[in-house]
Amino acid sequence: MPRTEVVFFKDHENSVPVLDWLDGLPRKVQNKCYVKVERLEELGHELRRPEADLLEQGIYELRIGYRGVNYRILYAFHEKEAVLLHGLVKEKVVRETDLNIAISRLNVFRNDAKSHTYSEMASD
Repeated sequence: MPRTEVVFFKDHENSVPVLDWLDGLPRKVQNKCYVKVERLEELGHELRRPEADLLEQGIYELRIGYRGVNYRILYAFHEKEAVLLHGLVKEKVVRETDLNIAISRLNVFRNDAKSHTYSEMASD
């Protein structure tokens, strides 16, 4: 199975919300998150629980746990890419406000993917 290209959503101000969120996390959590992103690259749509799950409206979650805290990266598929849209610390469920942020960003991305794509590869 071919690898899935993983890109980050970039907003109108050229900010990359998921990277900004990751930067605020402890280093060990960041490392665990990047391992999950690599798994998403490797498996794409085939990535399943306990590592990922479909929430609703085409929004999926990467599931990361560390010391009893549940971290989530919300993402969606667009054409052949997986787009990382939003990061959060989950309590009991992914809140509707967090889901709505991801859906809103996905809609912006779909309207102009080129302008709203940040790729780690392009920044190296």
